[in-house]
Amino acid sequence: MELRDALRMALQALWANKLRTVLTLLGVVIGVASVIAVVTLVNGANIYVATKINRYGADVFTLSKQPAFTTSYQDYIRYSKRKVISLEQYRAIQQECSHCLQVGALQSTTGKIVYKTQSSTDTTIRGYTSLMASMQNLEIVEGRDLTQADEDHAARVAIIGSDIAENLIKDGDPLGKEIRVDGVPYTVIGLADKQGETLGVSQDNWVAVPLTAYQKTYGTAKSVTIYAKAGNGPGAMEAASDEARVLMRGLRHDRPGEDDSFTLENSDTLVGLWKQISGSFEAVAVAIAAISLVVGGIVIMNIMLVSVTERTREIGVRKALGAKRQDILQQFLFESGAMALIGGAIGVLSGVGVAKAVTVLLNFPSSIALWSVFAGLLVAASVGIFFGVYPARKAADLDPIVALRSEF
Repeated sequence: MELRDALRMALQALWANKLRTVLTLLGVVIGVASVIAVVTLVNGANIYVATKINRYGADVFTLSKQPAFTTSYQDYIRYSKRKVISLEQYRAIQQECSHCLQVGALQSTTGKIVYKTQSSTDTTIRGYTSLMASMQNLEIVEGRDLTQADEDHAARVAIIGSDIAENLIKDGDPLGKEIRVDGVPYTVIGLADKQGETLGVSQDNWVAVPLTAYQKTYGTAKSVTIYAKAGNGPGAMEAASDEARVLMRGLRHDRPGEDDSFTLENSDTLVGLWKQISGSFEAVAVAIAAISLVVGGIVIMNIMLVSVTERTREIGVRKALGAKRQDILQQFLFESGAMALIGGAIGVLSGVGVAKAVTVLLNFPSSIALWSVFAGLLVAASVGIFFGVYPARKAADLDPIVALRSEF
């Protein structure tokens, strides 16, 4: 029997029992769809987060009290017990790190912004040192950046994100307008470019004021995060980060052989940690999908055994007319494989549809990974063939005389 004929007969057999075929495919569809949906969402999140993290540049690293991501409660408690990084330590790094081209610091909290009768209660308030905005690759599209004079005099001036300008200051040019940041008046001197959203959260709902002015309002008890920019030459990042680590260990009196009492991170560290976390979600999804595929495979085997019983006389007639054992085996394997492959295709389309629906409804990024599409189809077809082997062998081994005696 030619492969084309075997495939045609397999599809005809499946079409003759449409409802049974659809119900049989549900396990495969659910398994493949869950994997495709999760992989599409995680892949989109990986690309998006990597883009946002790399926005700071490959030559920027941070020194902070604790990591940006904490993977366990025990680690969080341990990091929380560390001493804060003070403004004085930032200034020491700024003065003494010879391999650092720029050094800045920031603190942040959430507070209330008021402009005339408009207000916002969930705005991020940032305390910046001079040129900190440029180190975060924030372009000032109107006005100017914070300067060293603003920092030295704790000036009541502020840079705002585009959400503040669009939602609060609606009456023309925001420059020169007075806003109140948790009750303290500040004059707007700069407007930053629009950053968009990260995982559905706006990155433009913020106000930045000089760090010294920030600490007058919120105190110095909380830790600052130090940003340092290395050169672009080979080994520049390693030289700058090593020097900053040695300086910080000395400032914080870390003993030789002890772990750092602070965290040094760069964009590669953050991207790697995020992928490790997102990989855990993928692993859970694959485990759930594997269970669904096994269940789907068992259902396919069961239905194929029923099909063999129903078509016993047909098998006998075909063998009596000269069909070989290999022909019968091939036909039933094609049926089970085609059934699972169709289920895999439906699962791929369903998974992509679910992921895109999440993107539309929740603004969560998604990106289709082509390898996952091919892997889903391959696994689905493999499941169908694997679980179809036993029914196909049973059909192929039927005695034609016994099969012909079978009642309709």
